[in-house]
Amino acid sequence: MSNLWRCHLLWTFFGLSAEYMEQVYEHFFFLKYSGGWSFSEAYNLPIGLRKWFTERLIKQLETEKEAMEKASKESGSSAQKLTPHNSPVPPAFAKKY
Repeated sequence: MSNLWRCHLLWTFFGLSAEYMEQVYEHFFFLKYSGGWSFSEAYNLPIGLRKWFTERLIKQLETEKEAMEKASKESGSSAQKLTPHNSPVPPAFAKKY
């Protein structure tokens, strides 16, 4: 019996690629870290709903960042000035949408 692979399709046809799974795990991490979700909650979300919550959370963080910047400009105090260390940052995969 021959050990040749008879199917001419790529191996990823029967599973998800490593790049896709890494992006899914990035979504899980972002929802858990920034949104307070548990892993099982994020894991059990349908894909479309998980994407919506991720995009909405990114939008919320950006809105909060803008409000903090506006408040710090209006008050003029440097005590609440945003720096790279204290400002909310969207995840790297957010730019891919």
